[in-house]
Amino acid sequence: MKRVSLADLSSELHVSKTLISLVLNNKGDQHGISKTTQAKVIAKAAEMNYFPNQMARGLRIGKSGTIGLIVADIANPFYAVIARYIEDEVNKLGYNLIICSSDEKDEKEFRLLRMLRDRQVDGLIVSSTLRKPNALLELKRLGYPIVLIDRDMPKLGVPTVLVNNHKGAYEMTRHLIAHGHKKIAHVSLSPNYLSTIRDRVKGYRDAMKDAGIRISSRWIINVPFDDVPAAVERILPEAIKQPGGATAIFTANNNLAVAVLGTLRNHSYRIPEDVALCSFDDVDLFRFSHPPITACEQPSRDIATESVRLLSRLIDQKGSPEGIENVILETTLNPRPSTTNGSPKI
Repeated sequence: MKRVSLADLSSELHVSKTLISLVLNNKGDQHGISKTTQAKVIAKAAEMNYFPNQMARGLRIGKSGTIGLIVADIANPFYAVIARYIEDEVNKLGYNLIICSSDEKDEKEFRLLRMLRDRQVDGLIVSSTLRKPNALLELKRLGYPIVLIDRDMPKLGVPTVLVNNHKGAYEMTRHLIAHGHKKIAHVSLSPNYLSTIRDRVKGYRDAMKDAGIRISSRWIINVPFDDVPAAVERILPEAIKQPGGATAIFTANNNLAVAVLGTLRNHSYRIPEDVALCSFDDVDLFRFSHPPITACEQPSRDIATESVRLLSRLIDQKGSPEGIENVILETTLNPRPSTTNGSPKI
């Protein structure tokens, strides 16, 4: 079906394309166009199913009215919630949001960045899975405003909104130590070059070191992003078998915690009597599971609000900020029965 154009409307109504454009952009009154003519234009546009070509309009005015968001995994509740909040915030500013998921794959993120570039988005908010920032550097060179969330890329030189991953992981590990655990396994994701993963592992290691606890190699478990449940089922039991097995498990995110919870139940381990469990990331499921799961909560709404604020400022400054602002937000430890069976022992 042929797309209805301004020229088609002009031919039907016997008025200029300029007049039609003014009416459809709510500028009829200020240009002295009569109410009767405005009503006719609007009625005819509806009758002929006319929709403006936003891409062409964007090229004319230099703005597309859209923001691109790339997250690592939209199926993860952490990213889904942030995307919801970001959409709310950009809508307040009159923008629409294109939400994309890279699935932790470099090649997919490359494709998504090209697609968003081709759509002439006005700015990008990205939780990048890229090992090197070259593709983002090229977009920055072309003048696209970019804000990073969740993951840091210092060489990119753009505003970032992060949480204090090291401190959150440190406090979570200290919480387990305070409840008598010295054999603490850390279940993490690969690729482990990502700043979030790296900082959480370091927080765990530093807390163990400061408590004088030697970490066994069998307690460090890395599983691939695209094979979490199977990999956890395959590797975890060996890490908690006695003697010398872990008595507590700290997972690097909520998806890992869910996989660990399933494996523990498959092997009839009781939580927390046989093994304690906690997670970086807090989701609704953890409050209602049996037992409820201790978790480190990230400030999702603040991440969204701050990232949109920084991007809006970049857009206003046409991608050349007066100084790079980096925001680091604090996490909240939410202790629950999965780790708090009894009083702290130290």
